[in-house]
Amino acid sequence: MALFSCPGHGRSRARLSRNPAGAAWLAGFVCCLLAASLAGRAGDEVSNADCLICHADKTLTKTNAQGAVISLFVDAAQLAASVHTSNACANCHADLTANHPDDNVPAKTPVCVGCHDAQPDHEAAAKAYAESIHGVSRQHWGSPAATCADCHGSHGILAVTNTTSRVYKLNLPVTCAKCHSNTNLTTQFQIRHPEAVAQYNDSIHGQALLKMGLIVAPSCDDCHGAHDIRRDVDHDSHINHANIAKTCGKCHLGIEQTYDQSIHGQLLAKGDPRGPVCTDCHTAHQIENPEGNNFKAISDQRCGKCHEDRLTHYRETYHGKAMALGKPNAAPAVAACYDCHGYHDILPPTDARSHLSPTNILATCQKCHPGATLGFTQYDPHADPLDAKHYALLHGVFVAMTGLLIGVFSFFGLHTIIWLVRAVYLYLHDSKKFREAKIQTQVDDEWFTRFLPFERFLHFLVVTSFLLLVITGMPLKFYYTNWAKAIFDIIGGPQTARTLHRFAALVTFLYFGLHVASLVGRAWKGKGVLRDPASGRLSFKRLWQVLFGPDSMMPTWQDWKDFVAHNKWFFGRGPKPQFDRWTYWEKFDYFAVFWGVAIIGASGLIMWFPTFFTRFLPGWIINIALIVHSDEALLAAGFIFSIHFFNTHFRIEKFPMDTVIFSGRVSKTEMLHERKRWYDRLVAGGRLEQHRVRDEWLRWKNIARSFGYIFFGLGVVLLLLIIYAMSTRLMH
Repeated sequence: MALFSCPGHGRSRARLSRNPAGAAWLAGFVCCLLAASLAGRAGDEVSNADCLICHADKTLTKTNAQGAVISLFVDAAQLAASVHTSNACANCHADLTANHPDDNVPAKTPVCVGCHDAQPDHEAAAKAYAESIHGVSRQHWGSPAATCADCHGSHGILAVTNTTSRVYKLNLPVTCAKCHSNTNLTTQFQIRHPEAVAQYNDSIHGQALLKMGLIVAPSCDDCHGAHDIRRDVDHDSHINHANIAKTCGKCHLGIEQTYDQSIHGQLLAKGDPRGPVCTDCHTAHQIENPEGNNFKAISDQRCGKCHEDRLTHYRETYHGKAMALGKPNAAPAVAACYDCHGYHDILPPTDARSHLSPTNILATCQKCHPGATLGFTQYDPHADPLDAKHYALLHGVFVAMTGLLIGVFSFFGLHTIIWLVRAVYLYLHDSKKFREAKIQTQVDDEWFTRFLPFERFLHFLVVTSFLLLVITGMPLKFYYTNWAKAIFDIIGGPQTARTLHRFAALVTFLYFGLHVASLVGRAWKGKGVLRDPASGRLSFKRLWQVLFGPDSMMPTWQDWKDFVAHNKWFFGRGPKPQFDRWTYWEKFDYFAVFWGVAIIGASGLIMWFPTFFTRFLPGWIINIALIVHSDEALLAAGFIFSIHFFNTHFRIEKFPMDTVIFSGRVSKTEMLHERKRWYDRLVAGGRLEQHRVRDEWLRWKNIARSFGYIFFGLGVVLLLLIIYAMSTRLMH
């Protein structure tokens, strides 16, 4: 390997390989002598053939200051095919020493400027480059920013219309990517969007250009410019905030004209920086197909960057919650912001052209709700229940429901805690006696029927439908939690959850109807009891006994006395009271179901069939229905999974589960221990034998208990998730 320094190459040092015969070494020596002789001739006297004597050798290289080996080979065929085929090498390489004083310091001015600046048709390009981010970076900061050769090539420069040119539209993204996807360069020079190339390749523009070959799709220079690439903070930049609409309008002219008339375009025209432009909604390099599924799913987030307060209240609607819980890249079957407000033609509702103007709003709603009437348009998807000034009625409902939640959980929560403390005290005081009494209630040889098979079947419907309602409904209320998203992912998304929720609602209406029908049937069957035996007429006294007697679920004065006596026992101020067939807490649970089905059911139906109900009710009834439905459902779920579970299963004497609702049977020992008044009344009336058990519970109790544990465990998990979600919301 021979080293030599060619006078015509200044400081560059070349290496020529020599073969074993020494021919290459000899050729290199001759080349060196020739170069030395040419060095004294005028630049225009040096022909390309003279240069190619050395540079046609593929093995010709140089080593720069960093020790990198760089090829000095020039492909003569490539040079002949370029737009510079008639140029002499010396025109560009007239003074290599002056232009390249040091391999470590990039030239401030590309050699191309010398010619192109002097030609009228190329002067603009040279000037534009000098003022571009690339030219300024080299001139003032000494950075190795892209030069003409980096984009156009060096010896093989082709016309921009040539399909193999580096700057041909189809090839330009690859050319720009050489620098803008180079991790070392993007990190060293703190390029703000190092992921731009990958994002563009996946965008609708990149896919259209690179995969489909549609040259009408924009490439890098269509948005950033060719030679005049500037930073977005420069007023003359194509991507400056004030110029983006015009830049995009080069291809999307009709949309630009529509945008200019919109409230956003008018803000921009006034110089208001709050006026959003194309990239605020569509982004710069990640532009998606607006008709794609994911674009709709993330559109509300983009609108919320400017309209955060509106987004917050939109999130509290079914539309917003379903959108937030939807699967990525899945089409949400709910309205996004632009479905109501429009796309590029967004105008204030006071403008007659607006989608939400009094003349157009009904047609806008009917796009998704074909049967909507004017009443439906009164629904407000951005209503704020905390704003008493503008939404007085909605605020009143919110306060009332919040008060109900706090009141119920405070009262029964305290009741439960006191009962738990008393039970633990008794257990610790004499645990042996406590355990023996519990075992006795389970092994007694005398059993009596408490719940009929029909009642147990109804309870099964209650349990299954209620759990399904909670599983498919609570994630909507707590849509901002990870567990809500996980449940909806498992279920299959908002559409599947909505179908299951409505199915559970139908089951709820079914068991409620069956129970009411059974009450009516029982009343009709026993109508003779209401008549006076002597006169045969309806007796008010007998009617009162039926409605408020000990076998009735209607609250009575005795229940109040039982409640007082029970609380005295909690504090050791009196004996534990004996109860009849129904306790005061069981009656509360019973009527809570009636209340819940009525309130939750009615509000749920309004949201299920909004267009029907708003034919004769104002649209804001939907806003009220949402608050009532949501808070009442939270009350029901929280109460069942905490208070009811404790009263029925958590109590030490019942733990881990009271299976009476599955077996329908209760032991004599338990009746005497807890419901002695009922037992004494049955004995006094001679009806005890009618309640004696004759079924085969023992054969299937394990199956029933398995179902019970599943229902019970699922309820506890849901309760913990609800508590976690509420605490997370409060902390934020």
